[in-house]
Amino acid sequence: MAVADFETALDKSTQIDLTAIGRVSGRKTSRPVWFVRQGDTLYLLPVSGSDSQWYKNLVKTPSIRLTADGAEYSGTARPVTDQRAVSQVVGKFSAKYGAGQIAEYYAHPDVAVEVALR
Repeated sequence: MAVADFETALDKSTQIDLTAIGRVSGRKTSRPVWFVRQGDTLYLLPVSGSDSQWYKNLVKTPSIRLTADGAEYSGTARPVTDQRAVSQVVGKFSAKYGAGQIAEYYAHPDVAVEVALR
């Protein structure tokens, strides 16, 4: 599918499926994640911050697959570790999902992930 199909699917979705390669097992694992889209960039926020297993997997192998409403996109994840940038991502998540939800589910937001769509 084309990037345009994936972007259209994102517009109808509140969460996407993230598939990453396990850093120890080498197996593909998938999980639902929330996201924020800003232009040609997707931002992901690991629930347990840098302790999240999927985040650790992406650090080792940044190739990922994202699925939204049946549309898929394969790309490269880039860890965001600058605290100012992470705070901006948290702000974007708070605006989309509500500050209360973000405070409840994301107790340790010390990192984020950026995925370029183009």
